[in-house]
Amino acid sequence: MKIVDKSIIVTGGGNGVGRELVLQLLSKGAKVIAVDINETALQETFRISGENKKLIIRSLDISKAEEVFNFADEIISYVGYIDGIINNAGIIQPFIDLKDLKLEQIYKVMNVNFYGTLYMTKAFLNHLLTRPEANIVNIASMGGFFPFPGQCAYGASKAAVKLMTEGLYSELLGTKVRVSIVFPGGIATDIMKNSDISNNAQAAADQNVKLLLSPYDAAFKIIRGMEKNKYRFFIGKDSKFMNLLYSLNPSFATRIVKKAFGAKLYEQTK
Repeated sequence: MKIVDKSIIVTGGGNGVGRELVLQLLSKGAKVIAVDINETALQETFRISGENKKLIIRSLDISKAEEVFNFADEIISYVGYIDGIINNAGIIQPFIDLKDLKLEQIYKVMNVNFYGTLYMTKAFLNHLLTRPEANIVNIASMGGFFPFPGQCAYGASKAAVKLMTEGLYSELLGTKVRVSIVFPGGIATDIMKNSDISNNAQAAADQNVKLLLSPYDAAFKIIRGMEKNKYRFFIGKDSKFMNLLYSLNPSFATRIVKKAFGAKLYEQTK
């Protein structure tokens, strides 16, 4: 997809990778509709953009189907056309075992990560099929293709995004709508702060921030993949390495991750 003059929606545009996606798309000449549940964060993105006239911001809870479909009708009418969606918004769960995870915590993760992505995709799909060229980019996670201790619900939500997107790719072969699924590794964002994670777990993550991909670099790689119409791509050395290792030996990869991260995370969340 050529980005210039395209109208592209970015969910989670109020901070982190979402904000960087918004700013970099604007720099490439796109009209961007930034969506986030946090109105204050959206206003900050707008300010950082230099109050760019090509940026439209909308507060939206993507986990509520009716709101999403109403938003789709409103924004298509207001802008005239939509050429692409980057479903970036997501949250994680507390770092605890499934046996200790409350049902409402599981519902929240699934509603935002999977259903939010599904609602946004379905709400705009028929319209995207009318465009000369269109893209849907869904952000999964390396936690969506291999198990991470203390993140069962999160991993399940991202695995659901993975398979839904791969199925959609198959369904849309032969159309002008390109579909991409992205598997980021660790990124230095505020996802923990936005996901009801304990202060100790956040502090543990902050200690390892130098090992993480920056939001700027993550956004750059996502947009580059979108421009090249890539189907599946992994960003971050950790994601690429774990994909290879898990493909070769799932059991060994699972034990390595458990040994490297599990004990430390559980200790930090006590």
